[in-house]
Amino acid sequence: MDLPWDNDEFNVDVDESIKLIREVKPKIVILGGSVYLFPHPVRELLDISHEVNAVLLHDSAHVLGLIAGGAFPNPLDLGADVMTSSTHKTFPGPQGGVIFTNREDLFKAIQKAVFPGLTSNYHHHRYAATAVTAIEMMKFGKAYAEQVVNNARALAEELHAVGFRVVAENRGFTRTHQVLIDVSGIGGGTKTAALLEEANIIVNRNALPWDKGFRDPSGLRLGVQEMTRFGMGKDEMRVIAEFMARVLIRREDPSSVRKEVIEFRREFTQVKYGLTPKDVGIDVGINMLM
Repeated sequence: MDLPWDNDEFNVDVDESIKLIREVKPKIVILGGSVYLFPHPVRELLDISHEVNAVLLHDSAHVLGLIAGGAFPNPLDLGADVMTSSTHKTFPGPQGGVIFTNREDLFKAIQKAVFPGLTSNYHHHRYAATAVTAIEMMKFGKAYAEQVVNNARALAEELHAVGFRVVAENRGFTRTHQVLIDVSGIGGGTKTAALLEEANIIVNRNALPWDKGFRDPSGLRLGVQEMTRFGMGKDEMRVIAEFMARVLIRREDPSSVRKEVIEFRREFTQVKYGLTPKDVGIDVGINMLM
């Protein structure tokens, strides 16, 4: 059962959710999602969840790296009973998953359910890569997470300036790595995503909360975290917004824009952990980790 949603705030509707939780008395309340631009109301829904004996779980798959870098609130610090995540999004490691809890009783129940209930073996080859990513985050996580959020805001602002309908303008567009565009008036998500791909710009067509279905979504979902790791900053976000405007608003031939995108990308081939040369005055390459 979906929690009520407030389109104006682009977030969970706290008052309506409290009413629903009190009425339904669920066993678990889940916050988080594949797209969220602002922190979800963990603290605000904690008391009502516990009032009906529900576990409050926050799915942090998309923002774990931002949490590690201190740029996004840690749901466990806010009182969430359980936090789940993947290890391959803003936390840029290998494919995998992780479950956190501060509650001993839940830890034992989850551990028993995971093994031997759901899994029977461990993929040891992932451990070294996950450890390297954790070391990256310990060393560079704060600068990386801050730059990711700054880049997302810069991209959203520039997209808005060049004529796109960027979601949540009234709230400053975003506080995460994600930016959402409503492209319903210029072809819809499926068509615009395909045009951008012809120009070597890969985006995700995405349903917006007010869409009636998922087959032809009206939105595009953008994420800046990976290009941030390769050293892109606010200036590069403005260039990307201009590329997108040329393809989708000015209707230039995507193949001609593609050549410029390829040349632009050639300057960013080393992992910099979110530190741009302008920020540090030196070339921060992957060897820094060694």
